Amino acid sequence: QVQLVESGGGLVQTGGSLSLSCVASGRTSSIHAVAWFRQAPGKERESVGSVNWRFGDPNMSDSVKGRFTLVRDNAKNTVYLHMTRLKPDDTAVYYCAVHAPGGGPGYGFWGQGTQVTVSS
Repeated sequence: QVQLVESGGGLVQTGGSLSLSCVASGRTSSIHAVAWFRQAPGKERESVGSVNWRFGDPNMSDSVKGRFTLVRDNAKNTVYLHMTRLKPDDTAVYYCAVHAPGGGPGYGFWGQGTQVTVSS
């Protein structure tokens, strides 16, 4: 089992920056990949990006590419989502998720989410 705790959400103005953290605990040695997702009110959940736990090499969705980056710190069992040039459309609850054995197919372990609100 892997447990995840996100933090760092808050209120920011358009054009501002914010960094989210996702700290993993439990069987972290079994993690294959970590991803961030977001869900805005009335919208379906969408992928923000993912990173291979061992090799790094993040992949970002087109909607955030060039503005958001993923950085992993294996020593701290933490993945950071650095967000810049934020827009009101980025307002959502952001979740991190882990692909690891025991979680079923895909990203089976999820955090509780953290709210990001971008004011216009």
